[in-house]
Amino acid sequence: MKIDLQTDILIIGAGISGIGAACHLERKNKNKNYIILESRKEIGGTWSLFKYPGIRSDSDMYTFGYSFKTWDNPQSFADGPNILKYLKSAINDFKIKDKIKFNCTVSHVNFNKSTNKWTIKYFDKSKNKERTIESSIIFSCTGYYNYQEAHLPKYKNSESFNGKIIHPQFWPKDFDYKNKKVAVIGSGATAVTLIPAMSKLTSSIVMIQRSPTYIGAFPNRDAVSTFLKKVLPKKFAHKLIRFKNILLQILFFQSCKIFPKSMKKWIINNAKKRLGQFPVKPHFEPKYNPWDQRFCVAPDGDLFKCLKDGEAEIITDEIESFYNNGIKLKSGKKIEAEIIISATGLKLLAFGDIKITINNIPFNPAKSTTYKGLMLSDLPNLIFFAGYTNASWTLKSDLTSEYASRLIKVMDKKSYSSFVALKNGKKMENIPLLNLNSGYINRSSNIFPKQGSKLPWKLYQNYFFDYAMLRINKIEDKFLSFI
Repeated sequence: MKIDLQTDILIIGAGISGIGAACHLERKNKNKNYIILESRKEIGGTWSLFKYPGIRSDSDMYTFGYSFKTWDNPQSFADGPNILKYLKSAINDFKIKDKIKFNCTVSHVNFNKSTNKWTIKYFDKSKNKERTIESSIIFSCTGYYNYQEAHLPKYKNSESFNGKIIHPQFWPKDFDYKNKKVAVIGSGATAVTLIPAMSKLTSSIVMIQRSPTYIGAFPNRDAVSTFLKKVLPKKFAHKLIRFKNILLQILFFQSCKIFPKSMKKWIINNAKKRLGQFPVKPHFEPKYNPWDQRFCVAPDGDLFKCLKDGEAEIITDEIESFYNNGIKLKSGKKIEAEIIISATGLKLLAFGDIKITINNIPFNPAKSTTYKGLMLSDLPNLIFFAGYTNASWTLKSDLTSEYASRLIKVMDKKSYSSFVALKNGKKMENIPLLNLNSGYINRSSNIFPKQGSKLPWKLYQNYFFDYAMLRINKIEDKFLSFI
């Protein structure tokens, strides 16, 4: 087989994880060559794909941003364009742009045990040809969203609707919704973002939810962070604010798990204060406990404000069918609409749907177990980057980069050419990798690897715990085998 390129490390994906991984290599492993393959025509992943109104992070940027690059914007919860600007700035800071190959889709990776190297096949759309790279290590930074398909339920009589039906993942360019009647189906982060962002221009907008979601109002300009940035050096202030926010995230999550009834009451009471005369029941009283599903954020309480001011409406009911002028609900009520937005969730995809083989024998990630949340059992020389479900994605991907840097230095020092996590006959219960009961996760649980019930195979979704395991504890242990 003809090898077109050779490198030490291949990074698949130029989203927030892939860019972060490259920056870490530039910072701590300058002796290593690397190439980034990106299937799209630009960097950013999710943040360049999604173009719907109001697109933003629901994690604060001091934790969603990188540990090594300060967040200088006064807004804590950034919109999509500002996140892209931040990522492009990181690329310029660490001079990694020339390492990225765009419009290159990886189809197959094969690990050869005799050479301890990966052969990566990818299609270069710009040259309209298949090419091959040989690499010692792969960093899989593909995220877990399916960019080609979204979750769109089959609505009864949808073909009879005279207006336009949109899924936010495929938002039309320059789409005009001014003075239109809009119905948004869904109660997750996307719907919570769309309603306040669109309400100023629409003639009417209503959020239709089958069941409520926990929504918290957090300030978009953090007074403590603003003060710290004024009185302290920029880098030190960034680290201190980041530590503060990580601590608060963990305390909030743990409080929800340990005191679910009290936290539920507290969250609902806060919503009630924001809503004024607008009824909190049944629209903001979920049947499940806080953090059984992902918690939604309304920066500065924007969703509550537009409901309180009468700029938007929320209805908790089930959809019976569509009709020519809108949506019929099971209660018998009709919602008139010219535009229906189905903010009904995403489809997940494991490892970018790339075919993985070892010595040309298929490897199924769904039958493997995660090691320290960054390797798969029995899969050599591959590190995958995944974030937290209960905190900022980048916190975990940042730690993964730090661990990878340490691992590479150990391999160089001891002249190792291969690493692999092995369970060594250890028997334990396997549990789902993603620990939320959300619909989009349940629909895809069969395609993801599992986690174990004991360390280092179990995930604790706790930054401080992972910090110790990935940045302080020794790299070599009884489950990680080197050659």
